[in-house]
Amino acid sequence: MHQEFELGRFELVSGSDLPSARLAYRSYGKLNEAGDNCILLPSYYTGTHASYEPWIGEGRLLDPSRWFVVAVNMFGNGLSTSPSYADPTVRGAVFPGIDVADNVIAQHRLLTGLGVRRIRMVAGWSMGALQAYEWAVRYPAMVESVLPIAGAAKCSPHNVVFLEGVKAALEADPVYDSGRYRRQPRQGLRAFGTVYAGWAYSQAFFRNSTYRDLGYESLAALLSGWASDHEQMDANNLLAVLGTWQRADVGTAERGGLEGALRQVEARCIVMPSTTDLYFPAADSIAEVDLLPNAELRPLESELGHVAGRPGIRAAETVQIGEAMRLLLDRS
Repeated sequence: MHQEFELGRFELVSGSDLPSARLAYRSYGKLNEAGDNCILLPSYYTGTHASYEPWIGEGRLLDPSRWFVVAVNMFGNGLSTSPSYADPTVRGAVFPGIDVADNVIAQHRLLTGLGVRRIRMVAGWSMGALQAYEWAVRYPAMVESVLPIAGAAKCSPHNVVFLEGVKAALEADPVYDSGRYRRQPRQGLRAFGTVYAGWAYSQAFFRNSTYRDLGYESLAALLSGWASDHEQMDANNLLAVLGTWQRADVGTAERGGLEGALRQVEARCIVMPSTTDLYFPAADSIAEVDLLPNAELRPLESELGHVAGRPGIRAAETVQIGEAMRLLLDRS
């Protein structure tokens, strides 16, 4: 069961705003008296706070008897303020564009409202990693360590193009009607999921039939599963968060671009690209690590592609992520 943090009228970095904005989250464990045992887990694309629960619990990567773990939902994911769950004036097709910075500013209000003074670690997979970078740049004195997994400080041009492809598949459904649909565009959503499936994993994943390790009996079963999963989602929510992803870039002009922004980071960083990620490739992470003052590149060895970093996906990947977390939490 999640809680909601009321933000009131929330001004966005674009100059627009969200009336009656809410941030959905769940906390695990207790905040200590010093307010410095917090671990923040920002949600990822199509995920929620609950998606991180494979990492949380006694005997798992993050033990709530030691840490105050806060898993928070991004704007647009259906639980925090979203096209499907917003004031009527910004609902549906007129929902404003949300940036990664907007999410992080709202999360900062949440954490300080909860009494957090210092964050021991911001960790996240995929879009969670995008937010981890923004946290490290925007609030350097508050963040001790960050663990971006299969993500980046900036959405690359190639990544933007990939996302345009899945977006186009959804929008081609006439029912979508530029976001003014009266019923969900099911065929477009299924097409979105089908196209996405090919990008989520690596070539080796398919060549070696590794999909069987994840419970898919065949390629047809995998494609059907991805189509069915996305058919259950809200189209405007999907595209709202997709836009947030495409606009991700810590390197604003006032920060001196990407290099200037990353040079400001004070946190200890372990950057974990998946070795077979097709849209957050390791080469991007190598370039970013070179700009970070206190960073280590620790590739996540896996043939699962981008999905390698997803919480609870497989024991081999979870072990590697756990080792990185222990390094940060023991040494930060």
